Amino acid sequence: MIVFTNIFLEVKFVRESVDLLIVNANEVVTLAGFSNAPAVGPDMEKLGIIKDGGIAIKDGLIVDVDKTDSLKKKYTSDRIIDAKGNVALPGFVDPHTHLVFSGSREEELTLKLKGATYLDILKKGGGILKTVRLTRAASKEDLVKDVLSRLDTMIIHGTTTVEAKTGYGLNTKDELKLLEVLELANKEHPVTVIPTFLGAHAIPPEYKDDPHSYVNLIIEETLPKVAEQNIAKFNDVFCEKDVFNIEQSRRILLRGKEFGLTPKVHADELTQLGGAELAAEVNAISADHLLYASDSGLQAMKESGTVGVLLPATSLTIFSEKYANARKMIQMGLPIALATDFNPNCWTENLQFIMTLGCYKMKMTPAEVITATTINAAHAIGLGDKIGSIEKGKQADIVVLDIPNHQFIGYKFGINLVKHVIKSGRITVENGNLSLEI
Repeated sequence: MIVFTNIFLEVKFVRESVDLLIVNANEVVTLAGFSNAPAVGPDMEKLGIIKDGGIAIKDGLIVDVDKTDSLKKKYTSDRIIDAKGNVALPGFVDPHTHLVFSGSREEELTLKLKGATYLDILKKGGGILKTVRLTRAASKEDLVKDVLSRLDTMIIHGTTTVEAKTGYGLNTKDELKLLEVLELANKEHPVTVIPTFLGAHAIPPEYKDDPHSYVNLIIEETLPKVAEQNIAKFNDVFCEKDVFNIEQSRRILLRGKEFGLTPKVHADELTQLGGAELAAEVNAISADHLLYASDSGLQAMKESGTVGVLLPATSLTIFSEKYANARKMIQMGLPIALATDFNPNCWTENLQFIMTLGCYKMKMTPAEVITATTINAAHAIGLGDKIGSIEKGKQADIVVLDIPNHQFIGYKFGINLVKHVIKSGRITVENGNLSLEI
C-alpha cells in the first residue's frame, strides 16, 4: 500500500513538456469568451486580463493560460520567454488590406495637399487606375517579392493574420494573377493571408464608357474562374457613387455567393449610397468604411450579424475631417473591428498606428481598440473560432508588447511597441527583430 502511494505522488508532480512557455507577463490579455460571436457594446472592454500571467504552447496551439506560478507547476520547456514588465495579447488581425500591387503614388500627397480629392485624382487616370497599369505590367515573381516584404513589416508590428484583396488587375487574367500571388505568399510567409476577390474595385479604362459590360465580365467570366481555381474566400465590391452602384454591387455579390464566396462590401465611404443596407441584405460578413452609413443601415447590419470594419487611416489620407462614428456603433451594439486599409493611397502596415487613430480620432478606449484588432477583427474574416483570443485550443498567435499595461496602447505611440511575436507557436519576432525561424 505504501509503494502505491509513493508512485501516485511521484506521477502527480511530473510536469508536462511543452514547446514554449511565456511567463511573468504583467498582463495576459486573453479576450476569452468571444470565440462564437464578436464582442459588442460594453463587452468590448472585457479583456479577460490575467495579471502575472503565462501561456503554455505545444504543437502550434495554446494548451493553457493561467497565473505564472500555476503554469510553472504544471509545465516545463526548453524555450521560455520572460515577459516581466510586458503585456501579452492575441496576435493582431488586419481584416481589410489591399496587399498586392506594384508601384507607388507618392505624388498624390502633394496633389491632395493642393486641394485635389480622391475622385478628382481617379477621374484623371490616377489613383486606382495608375496602380492598375503598373500592376498589370508587373511579373508574378516581383509581386510576390513585394508582398513578402510588406508581410515582414506587418509581423514586426504584431500582425499575424491579414485579409488581402485583389482589385488592381481589373480583368480576368490579372485578377487571377493577383490571387495566385496571394496564395504563394501565404505558403511562403508565417503571416496567414486570407484572399479576397475585389474585381469590382473600379471600372477599368477599357470599359470607361460601358461599365455594364465590365459588370457582366465579372459575373459571367471572372467569378466562375476564381471559383474554379478555389483561391478566394471572399468577394468584395467598392459600392460607391461613380464606381459601382447598388444594383451592380448586388448582382456581383449574389453571383459570388452562388460560387460559395462570402460577401464583403466597401460601404458608404464617400457618400450615403446604401452600402450598409446592401451588406445586411446579402448577409455580408463585413461592411467596411461606413463614414456615411445611415442609422437604418447600421441597424440592419446589427440584425444580420455583419461586422463593421472601420478604417481611420483612410480618412486621414484623403484629408477628411469625418471619421466613422465608432461611439454610436458601439452604443447600439453593432460589432466593430479596425483595419489598416493598407494600399498605395493609405500606405501603413502598422495596426498599432490604427489603434492610436481609433483612440484619438474615433474616441475608442484602449480596451475597445484591442478588441477591435483581435477577436472582432478575427470574426470579420470568419476566424473567430481559431484566432483573436488567448484560450486553450486556439492557434498560438501571440504578441508581447514592451509596455507595463494595456492602457499604454494609444497612450504611447509613434514607435513600435512589439518585443516578441509568436505565430502558430513559432517565435517569429524576437526583441523587435525578425527571428531566424522566419
